[in-house]
Amino acid sequence: MFKFLNKKNNKSNQEVWIIAGLGNPGPEYEDTRHNCGFKTIDKLIKKIGENQKENVKFKSKYIICQHKDKKIVLLKPQTYMNNSGEAVESVMNWFKSDEAHLIVVYDDYAIDVEQIRVKAKGSAGSHNGMKSIIQYVGSENFTRIKVGIGPKNPNMDTVKFVLGHFSAEEKEKLDKSFEKAAEAALFIVEKGVEEAMNKFNSKGKK
Repeated sequence: MFKFLNKKNNKSNQEVWIIAGLGNPGPEYEDTRHNCGFKTIDKLIKKIGENQKENVKFKSKYIICQHKDKKIVLLKPQTYMNNSGEAVESVMNWFKSDEAHLIVVYDDYAIDVEQIRVKAKGSAGSHNGMKSIIQYVGSENFTRIKVGIGPKNPNMDTVKFVLGHFSAEEKEKLDKSFEKAAEAALFIVEKGVEEAMNKFNSKGKK
C-alpha cells in the first residue's frame, strides 16, 4: 500500500528544490543505460556540490547544496528503479518540498542519444521508476528531464536494452548529454521550466 505525500507539510515558498536522478545502485549497473539519472547527478555534484558531505538516509544518497539563492538536494534513490518513489517521497516530506520544486532526471529510449527533453508534467509512459514516483507523490505535475538513449531496436527486449551497457561511442556522446541535462536542471531552478523547454528541447524530437 502506498503512502502518499502529506500535502499539509508542504510549503512551496521554502523553495527547497529536489533534483532526483534515477538509476540502480551497485557496480554492475554503473554504466547501464538505465543509470542516466545517476550520471546527471554526478555532473551536478561537480558543478555545485563537490565539497559537500554525502548523506545516506531515506533509502537514498544525497547532497544538500546551495545554488545562488536556492537550496537544492541532489538525490540518488537507492531503492532500485522500480521503487524510486519511496525514496523521493521521503525526502520531499523531510524537506517540506512539493511537486512544484521537484525535478526528475531519467532515461528515455524513445529519444535519440545526444538529445534531452524537458517536460513540465506528463504520464510515466513505460518507465517504471516514473510510475513509482507518480504513485508516491500522487501527482504528475512535476518537471522531468529525459535523457535520450535511443533508438532501440523494436525487436529487442526493453529490459535487456535499458540494462545494457553503453558502448564506447555512446559513452562519449552521453557524457555530453549528462552535462546538458545538468545545465537544464539548474536553468529550471533559476528561470523556470517554460524557458528551459524553449532553450533545451530540440525541434522534431519526442
